[in-house]
This record gives sequence, structure tokens and C-alpha cells, in this order.
Amino acid sequence: MPDRSTPPRPQADVQQAFEVLLCGFEESKGQAIDQRWLWLEAAHVMGQSGLAMHWRAHAWMLRFSFQLRDWPETAGQFLRLALVPLGHGLGRLPPGNTGRSHVSALRPMEVSTPVADLITAALEQQ
Repeated sequence: MPDRSTPPRPQADVQQAFEVLLCGFEESKGQAIDQRWLWLEAAHVMGQSGLAMHWRAHAWMLRFSFQLRDWPETAGQFLRLALVPLGHGLGRLPPGNTGRSHVSALRPMEVSTPVADLITAALEQQ
């Protein structure tokens, strides 16, 4: 992921990279579950910049957790879907947060190397 001194990207670039990440998730069928989650975490980090993308990231996480029958994650994603509009309305979106239920929805996070690598590759496809 570009460092914080890099000028912000146009929203169209972010949107395109977000779509690339969701496609990467779809194409990752057959990979390890942990690897598949990285695609959705990267989409979440990118998607926080827009309400619709942020909502979609959590909706995809909800769907995936439901498919896995991971009930704690599913419950956490329902909660996060409810918090998305509130977070955007209040401007309280923690940078780098992966969006998973095992981390606080309010906690800023350093972007892990695997997630950053996926984001960088998605942005380079512009």
C-alpha cells in the first residue's frame, strides 16, 4: 500500500481497485480460507473511503462467513453492516481496519504486508 505521504488517489481509481479486489476474491475459489479472507480484508481497507464500497465489503464478508458457517463472524458482519452508515455519518472510520469480527470496529490498524500487497497490485492495474 502506498505510504501516507502519497497523495490521495482519485475516487475512480479507488473504485476500480476495489472491484479488482472483489474479482480476486471470486477467482480465489479453491485457495485456503485464510488467503481468501485477505482479498476481502483488502477490499474493506480500500472500500472504507466510500459508503457504498464499505457496505459491499461487509456484505461480501457476511456472505462468505455464512458460506463457511462461521457463525461468530456472521454475527460480527451483521453488526458491522449496521455500523457502516453510522461510521460514515460520524466520520469515525479507523484507517487500515480489516473489517473482520475478531478486531474492534473502532480500532485503527497497520495494514499487513499481504493485504498491502493485494491493494498495491489492484491499484497498479489502473
